Amino acid sequence: MHQEQSPLNRTAPPARKRIVVAISGASGAVYGVRLLQMLAELDEVETHLTVSAAGLLNLQQELGMNREQLERLAHVSHPVHDVGAAIASGSFRSEGMVVAPCSMRTLAAIAHGLSDNLITRCADVTLKERRRLILMVRESPLNLAHLRNMTSVTEMGGIVFPPVPGFYHRPQTIAQMVDQTVSRVIDLLGLPQTEAPRWSGMAPTTGNDTGA
Repeated sequence: MHQEQSPLNRTAPPARKRIVVAISGASGAVYGVRLLQMLAELDEVETHLTVSAAGLLNLQQELGMNREQLERLAHVSHPVHDVGAAIASGSFRSEGMVVAPCSMRTLAAIAHGLSDNLITRCADVTLKERRRLILMVRESPLNLAHLRNMTSVTEMGGIVFPPVPGFYHRPQTIAQMVDQTVSRVIDLLGLPQTEAPRWSGMAPTTGNDTGA
């Protein structure tokens, strides 16, 4: 069994809540990176990372980051082909797993229980152990296979979470849109976050326009 540890791991207390973060080969590598950064700010969390070869290509293309830079953001990094890694076992206790972003290929493999690499094996384990699995699926437009695979994962207990930005909080930058989306994911994991405030109702309006 092989696993690589970042410097963060030397200070991680054993009682931390474990979150598995996977990055696959869809556009939107920033979501996985920002998720790792925001989870690193939570003292009670220990992150375990695995990234596919296509995920690394997108990381380089979209953010100019390499593997070493990415792995420094996690407490523990696991090679994607190491299906004997700790996170591949149901006995590995975790709070859940997020695939950010999740390619349609990875979605299909999870939906059909293929477990052909560490990402899909860990997702399968997360589902069978009844833990929270969040898939930030990225594709548009969607064909029928995509929709059916999303339905299958949802029926198995997974959460399909396309990273669609919200505008009701009036974001001014792309970074704010990313942070709000990632914060919603952290909220779904049951962890504290401050970038996605609770909705408290519409702001007061003026005028008499009541049309839809």
